[in-house]
Amino acid sequence: MANSKVSFSAFTKPWKTQSVSELGKLISGFGFDGIEFPLRDGYQLEPANADKLPQLAQQLSEFGLKIFSVASSLDERVFAACAEAGIPIIRIMPDISHKLGYLESEKQVQQQLESLLPLCEKYGVKIGCQQHHGNQVVDSMGLLHLMEKFNPNYIGAVWDAAHDALAGQQPEFGLDIVWSHLCMVNLKNVFYQRSNGPEAANAEWTRYFTTGPHGLASWPRVANYLQKRQYEGIVCLTSQYNAEHEVDRLIAQDLVYAKSLFQ
Repeated sequence: MANSKVSFSAFTKPWKTQSVSELGKLISGFGFDGIEFPLRDGYQLEPANADKLPQLAQQLSEFGLKIFSVASSLDERVFAACAEAGIPIIRIMPDISHKLGYLESEKQVQQQLESLLPLCEKYGVKIGCQQHHGNQVVDSMGLLHLMEKFNPNYIGAVWDAAHDALAGQQPEFGLDIVWSHLCMVNLKNVFYQRSNGPEAANAEWTRYFTTGPHGLASWPRVANYLQKRQYEGIVCLTSQYNAEHEVDRLIAQDLVYAKSLFQ
């Protein structure tokens, strides 16, 4: 049996065409405790109808599922709807602009977060900032630098195993860096794959998102560290695979694997 202090969540981005009842049956059937819901255009519930989040939460509760977080915008109506539905986290991925440069981009994100603190306090909902490869904050140290001045009750870190691994960080160090603000752990896995041959003038690389045991991120080391620090929170499997057509089979396998690491 998995550690009861850890709740397993699934990011439901791959299943945008399912009805709510189909989604609930599917995710509960895999064995998850709840979900991260993409409150975005084109999904079962869109930002324009954020006030219906409580109804969505009620529908999913019929399948034994909670909504642990939403991936969405930071409009007040999203905060209000999350508060009413009992959803504690709105997840974002802060952008870094080439035009502005890293530090100026970071400064602007910090100013935005500062302006949103009254909403966090008013509604009791936390903004979770996740690192991501590319034109975002890419690693755990970047997350800490972004948010260390903020109250962790309002601004939290969503630490992503795959993206920290892409940046070359060891999981024990990455988690330790953001521990003061940690509000959720994302589990996915990835490796670099060369996309052109050795005869090319310049090497080009892409990222291949794969299953838990087979990438750069060591899920066993993540689980061991979290248990050592007595983590009591959400572990979200983000359902991201290059083999998108096999997501149902792969996420089911990965959940079994993840749960085995927390026994």
